[in-house]
Amino acid sequence: MSNAPPQPQVVGEFDYVIIGGGTSGLVLASRLSENKQCHVAVIEAGSNRLDDPRVNIPGMANRTHGTDLDWQFKTSHLNGRQIRQPQGRLLGGSSGINNQAFIAPSAAGIDAWETMGNDGWNWGKLAPYYRKFHTLEVPDKATAEHLGLQHLETDLDSGRGPIQASYTGTIQNPLAKAWVDTFKKFNFSVNSNPFSGKSLGGYANPSTVDPRTKTRSYAASAYFEPAMERSNLNTFTEAVVQRLVFSDVQNATDNAIADKVVFISHGTIKCVKVRKEVILAAGVIGSPKILELSGIGSTKILEAHSIPVVHSNENVGENLQDHLMTGISFEVRSEVRTLDALVRQEPMAVETAMRQYGEEKAGPLAVGGIGSHAIMPLMSSGITTSDYTELKRLIELYEPQDAKAKAHYNIVREIFQAPGEATGAFFLMPVQWPLHGPTIHHENYLSLGTNQCHPLSRGSVHITSSDPIDPPIINPQYLSSELDLELMARQVMFLQVLAFTPPLSDFLKPDGMRNHPSAHIKSIEEAKEYVRATAISNYHPCGSCAMLPEERGGVVSNRLLVYGTRNVRVVDASIFPIIPRGNIQSTVYAVAERAADIIQGKDIK
Repeated sequence: MSNAPPQPQVVGEFDYVIIGGGTSGLVLASRLSENKQCHVAVIEAGSNRLDDPRVNIPGMANRTHGTDLDWQFKTSHLNGRQIRQPQGRLLGGSSGINNQAFIAPSAAGIDAWETMGNDGWNWGKLAPYYRKFHTLEVPDKATAEHLGLQHLETDLDSGRGPIQASYTGTIQNPLAKAWVDTFKKFNFSVNSNPFSGKSLGGYANPSTVDPRTKTRSYAASAYFEPAMERSNLNTFTEAVVQRLVFSDVQNATDNAIADKVVFISHGTIKCVKVRKEVILAAGVIGSPKILELSGIGSTKILEAHSIPVVHSNENVGENLQDHLMTGISFEVRSEVRTLDALVRQEPMAVETAMRQYGEEKAGPLAVGGIGSHAIMPLMSSGITTSDYTELKRLIELYEPQDAKAKAHYNIVREIFQAPGEATGAFFLMPVQWPLHGPTIHHENYLSLGTNQCHPLSRGSVHITSSDPIDPPIINPQYLSSELDLELMARQVMFLQVLAFTPPLSDFLKPDGMRNHPSAHIKSIEEAKEYVRATAISNYHPCGSCAMLPEERGGVVSNRLLVYGTRNVRVVDASIFPIIPRGNIQSTVYAVAERAADIIQGKDIK
């Protein structure tokens, strides 16, 4: 009797097999299957949650984290704390569990991709794809004036794409106006559309919330649902990919061809055959993991887990980047309306919010994530001016000696020192933010937060065994760059300046409480300690299958093809060579739209 493992059950043959039905995967599935002659398969570990209220109701986003909708990853320790890293495990991926903030990158940050060795990947090439994937609903004139959206009347218009975006701020919310007016005091009033790639200052940001239905607009509802009945689109859900199978590896001469994808579904090993291409869209954690399980990665790692080497590339799983964030909560005056009663699960507040949403599609459950955002340069202690002298001093002080680190550092330095560019982002939430643990305060709060734009700290994600069920080890090496800590500390100091500048300060209780005794920060050293103790992920990981020349740390080419293969591409946030400033979902959508055109040979000129 043979002891050979059972052969996978063949369940189909397709032109394109997309691994991961997340944000980018469903964009590709929709666009590629528009050609009726093209047969597309999507393999997704999660399930179809188009009818799940936790996904659809904007204000319930945080209720999806740590549930069956989330991979529930955790990173290695920061200052003795494990950091949560939510990633969507459902059709739509992380676009189905994120907080829906719709933030633009900077042109300089995208232009850096081309500077790093990716011909054709610049703002001019990618900008049309930002417009292609979304439709932005501009509010009525009175609301637009309240939110400070005058720049939308004279600047770039939105496209007419599947993702619906809207402004959830209302005239009834005075904090939204106070935020914009406060930044005017610093001479940082946004006067151009953020999607022009050149905005700076405080503004009201849109969210990926459909203005008509007041539901989350995400990859599954916008791209997949209209296409799901196509006869040439097949979806395998609750299916965990085991590996890619390459034909004639010994004679491939670094041009291996993937002809099968093996996956596990409900305890059964199955496979699909590939006629043209495999497209990895499994995300920043999943895509490098599947490459390593398939024999593409560091020889040392592969051999440690008895995985035959198809192509040796130590860059797989490296270059991992993420935005850290932290903040301070300030007690508000008694008449200021916040969301604290909902956080405390006070019965009347919960009942009112549910009734408002159910009957009117209004109230706090109709609002997605943050609506007040700012992109700022390093600010001086003089309150009203940016401090380029201090920025230059810090950059020169922490210049690395390692060649690879220095190459990345030089790119970030150029962005930071370019006119009109930012070092940090800021945001407002009308609710307390318990960064020091699960304690919920009885007072009501306004929280001011800050996050990095282009961190220098880079880490890795790698498999821990040859079993696809085992989670990988995720080590972003947060704050391993001293410059990151220096900048974050100064951003935290600026939060206090911001809080006590009118009109924002008018909403705060004089001598009011803060979220923690350590939140009364008097020095840079205290600010550094606060960052170490409270910083968490902004849930924007990217870069682990970097689009770069292989000798410079790359895993995929500028055509998104995996080095060492002829027909495997990666299309998700893992290909970003450098993290964009702000939330990354807009860039994931834009890259996926462009990738669909690259694959079909019709890249927008």
